Amino acid sequence: MPSHAPEETDPLARERTHLTSSRSALRAMREDVQSLDIRDVTANWVNAAVLERQIEDRIKALADLSHTPLFFGRLDYLHAPGADKAEGAEGERFYIGRRHVHDADGDPMVIDWRAPVSQPFYRASAKDPLDIALRRRFGYTGGELTAYEDEHLTDPQEAAQTSKLLQAEIERPRVGPMRDIVATIQPEQDEIVRADLGGSVCVQGGPGTGKTAVGLHRVAYLLYAHRDRLARTGTLVIGPNKSFLHYIEQVLPALGELEVKQATVDDLVAKDVEIRSTDPADAAVIKGDARMAEVLRRALRSHVTVPTEPVMVVRGSRRWRIPAYELEEIVSELLARDIRYGAAHDALPQRIAHAVLVRMEQAGEAPDDRVQDAVARNTAVKAAVKASWPAVDPAKLVLRLLNDADFLAEHAAGILSPEEQKTILMPKAARSVKAAKWSLADAVLIDEASDLIARTHSLGHVVLDEAQDLSPMQYRAVGRRCTTGSATILGDLAQGTTPWATGSWAEALGHLGKPGAHIEELTAGFRVPREVIAYASRLLPHMSPGLAAVSSVRENPGSLDIRTTQDLDAAAVTACHDSLRHEGSTGLIAADARIPALAEALTAAGLAYLNPGEETTAESRLTLVPASLAKGLEYDYVVLDEPASVVSGEPDERTGLRRLYVALTRAVSGLIVTHAAPMPEQLTAA
Repeated sequence: MPSHAPEETDPLARERTHLTSSRSALRAMREDVQSLDIRDVTANWVNAAVLERQIEDRIKALADLSHTPLFFGRLDYLHAPGADKAEGAEGERFYIGRRHVHDADGDPMVIDWRAPVSQPFYRASAKDPLDIALRRRFGYTGGELTAYEDEHLTDPQEAAQTSKLLQAEIERPRVGPMRDIVATIQPEQDEIVRADLGGSVCVQGGPGTGKTAVGLHRVAYLLYAHRDRLARTGTLVIGPNKSFLHYIEQVLPALGELEVKQATVDDLVAKDVEIRSTDPADAAVIKGDARMAEVLRRALRSHVTVPTEPVMVVRGSRRWRIPAYELEEIVSELLARDIRYGAAHDALPQRIAHAVLVRMEQAGEAPDDRVQDAVARNTAVKAAVKASWPAVDPAKLVLRLLNDADFLAEHAAGILSPEEQKTILMPKAARSVKAAKWSLADAVLIDEASDLIARTHSLGHVVLDEAQDLSPMQYRAVGRRCTTGSATILGDLAQGTTPWATGSWAEALGHLGKPGAHIEELTAGFRVPREVIAYASRLLPHMSPGLAAVSSVRENPGSLDIRTTQDLDAAAVTACHDSLRHEGSTGLIAADARIPALAEALTAAGLAYLNPGEETTAESRLTLVPASLAKGLEYDYVVLDEPASVVSGEPDERTGLRRLYVALTRAVSGLIVTHAAPMPEQLTAA
């Protein structure tokens, strides 16, 4: 619509009218889809079922969520995008929202935030207005438009200032699952969101920099820009645990994307075996080491034996003999090509059959492909293949490596030391795959072996969050899922809390198979108050030296309260009561060993609480969180119980300090720390 029309005396009323009209238009779009009759346009029941599913998804995508603003911004262009910018040319106005809405004539009433014309909403500035005369932000209360705020980007008299509506949206109380940040995306975040599908991106971001939201919005953007391609190849979001995935699961549907799958690394690899044990840290580190890939490759290839006997194929009255030396050449060629074990296993009978066909042709016969296939299925050929290149079950291969010390020593020689080999052997030998007490690290080894045998299906795009905690072998497992696609890797090296946590993104990207990925660093914090992040950042030199501290944009005086006590349980209960007086969610975070005592104290005090992954509501706003599950979660107010216990609960000091760093940085508005033991010296030394 033209942007130079004069405003009415009540701009807010005009914008509310546009909101009402837009909601009516969206409702009409949904009703149009609901009224579609596909009975005469489908050839068969399969086509009908597919089309019905597509229509159902479209209806869901067009749902009008009453408490979600249909549009959150407006752009007034000086000139119509793509038109001549001559003096006097008419501009154009666009409302920016979560999805496209058009009227009965097809004219846009709301533009999808992912469209090119929407990009200046996130990128334009007084220094580079991008042909924008005015950027307007809208404020909402309970779904009702209640305020607006203007920036005249081409007016040299207008002083730059922080948007109060933007600040209010960032600080809005968090009740329920994670919400989208589509109205508050910052320029540096938008660059990552709109990066091309062809390249992989790695985002290093400290607490509160929005890296998880950026990754999810990137998925939504890529599905918008490359929908057909990604519809064929698929997308996947990988998170650290089920609680985290439950927390983020509503972000993409709120942006109109319903088909993105979510999983943990454990979900990907533990499909064929039951996980019934946990490895000691030293064993898990070795099993997760990239060197294990070569051990597995050697063990698998050891099943191949060079033929020593000829193959005699009988067809009718004729016999065709393939000598042992020729069979040896065929097997050696397949080994030299280093193709997947299963592909070579399938190719070997065809190669032998081809050698037979050559002899048939030399004898004057004219065999065709059907004859070659028949020869490949001949009993003698199948027996030769079984003897030289037998089928191998990946789980049985890994079981033998972890059960048989001699077999492991043979194939780990020069790779693992004798001590390392002894460490990863199963304490008690298992008789079968089903009887074995598999660990998650074992499942990753089985996944690697499976890929050595048959190629893992590759997706179009994978988002990997909290990536710093993966082992090299886990990186390889994820990388196999996007060998022909791209990836968005999200994480914070300072929050690595596993014994095998990566030391650098370059190393991690190498294991992922994406060494050329572009690394971006987000250092501006939008969630954690400045006082809190500054306090937590005292730990950085002791656990992640050289890593830049997050610079919070949020001033919130009094957001940090440190309380010394003699009764930890009572102090935690009191702090929870104090936090719950404020609007929004509260998380009580403690060392895992302290959770049972705190649960009992909360129950005795009549304070109902949720577990991580359970959705907070206006009635249930308190969550009791083990420190091991706090990563990636956020609460308006956090009570942190006994920091010294969080540190001592980990196997080493560096991991303990990182776990504490995570716990300290979950708060959006306020943090209360209660302690009886002395605080870790790394916090008090500063």
